[in-house]
Amino acid sequence: MTPRPLTVALVAGAALLTRGALRRRVRVSPLWPLPALEEPTSGRPRSRALRLLVTSHETVADRVVRLRLAGRDLPAWEPGAHIDLVLPSGLVRQYSLCGDPEDTSSYTVAARLVEDGRGGSREVHEQVTEGMELQVRGPRNRFPLVEAGSYVFVAGGIGITPLLPMLRALPDSADWRLLYAGHERASMPFLEEVEKLGGGRVTVVEGRPDLDALEVGDGTAVYCCGPEGLMAAVAERFPDVRLERFAPRAGVGGDGEFTLELRRSGRTVTVPADSTVLAAVRRELPDTAYSCEQGFCGTCRQRVLEGEIDHRDELLTDAERRDAMLICVSRARSDRLVLDM
Repeated sequence: MTPRPLTVALVAGAALLTRGALRRRVRVSPLWPLPALEEPTSGRPRSRALRLLVTSHETVADRVVRLRLAGRDLPAWEPGAHIDLVLPSGLVRQYSLCGDPEDTSSYTVAARLVEDGRGGSREVHEQVTEGMELQVRGPRNRFPLVEAGSYVFVAGGIGITPLLPMLRALPDSADWRLLYAGHERASMPFLEEVEKLGGGRVTVVEGRPDLDALEVGDGTAVYCCGPEGLMAAVAERFPDVRLERFAPRAGVGGDGEFTLELRRSGRTVTVPADSTVLAAVRRELPDTAYSCEQGFCGTCRQRVLEGEIDHRDELLTDAERRDAMLICVSRARSDRLVLDM
């Protein structure tokens, strides 16, 4: 018997309503069919990516290339900001913007080749070419230039990139000094421009800098970016230093094994000393969202119900750290953590 038109219409309408409800449900809880949180924090969608054209790929120092990524009406940024660069392989890496904030038609970044790295810098050097389109997310700024009576900047090699726009932005009357260190002058990007900007305010050191020579008075803002060893030394001498790092922070709680409970899914797993929370979670919940695996983008943020967190990210605020963690890098200080997953 042929279905009546009204019946067909009702069935079709019900199907559309069901499909719409399912889509809304997935948006509310990306880990669906697990129960949705009242205020979802886990699996937040990534910011919308821009597709920008690589219009320049040039060597600016030994093992350092500069990329110009062109677009139209690009989001504004201020000195200290960085972007997420999605490489052709799918790797995501963070790079400080080192161009002109007033230029809304392009972003400029620089990347040093890390021979023993995880492959991102080599891909930028060897596989990214002019004429290629790349996805870019951001910009974001966790390293802003604050108002201060005077400034001391410490850069190590490629660490000059977030500081360069700051130096350009300071008024001519500003009281500032820069200590710029590198293995040798040929390895130090933008050195000629930096020396012209600063004149006698710039000290260039080939090798290990003498931090004891830095005089920092009251009201001076200290900024540092460079290798972890340099930043640790500056932080020890100047505890209020503002740091920019693009590698996971070393933990103070050790890398011991601990138990991880995924409360909503009713599963308990062990996180080995030589693995990550993210890896342990994805063995049970393979659709768990993640991206940079370095604690910068926030894609893998999860809500913590119980346990003491060893935070190793560079993204969450103090308030957010009370009950959330980035599971790609952060671990447990306690023997057990409970996640709302």
